[in-house]
Amino acid sequence: MKRILYFLYLLIQCTWGLGQTIIGLFFFLIHINKPHKFYRGAIQTQWNDRWAGLSLGPFIFVPNNEGDYFTGARVHEYGHTIQSLVLGPLYAIVGVISVGWGSVIYPILKRQEKYKDLPYTKCFVEYNASWLGEKVTGEKAVW
Repeated sequence: MKRILYFLYLLIQCTWGLGQTIIGLFFFLIHINKPHKFYRGAIQTQWNDRWAGLSLGPFIFVPNNEGDYFTGARVHEYGHTIQSLVLGPLYAIVGVISVGWGSVIYPILKRQEKYKDLPYTKCFVEYNASWLGEKVTGEKAVW
């Protein structure tokens, strides 16, 4: 039964989520020499960034940390793959919001004393990714 579900997961990612899957494949090929494995139907790559993750279609890129942070980041990024399944071509909107939040807005806010304790999941797409990842995997997300 798991294999059928994973097959359907990949089929939907490669049709309904084709745009982000093609970009994810491009990133996968760039990082082809990094460690890879399957995680619940997704293709997980452990890249050299110690803190950042990325999800494009069925491709998840996770920090090269070990332990709870690594596992939690993987769950969060897997949640983004579920968003991709649901939204298909509209996932680009999530991607723009996520990149804008994680790369620009969140780092600026975290430098201010008023927002030093601001959780990463304050952004609704990041909260939703962690929530989905936890519900689907039964594991705890890092953010």
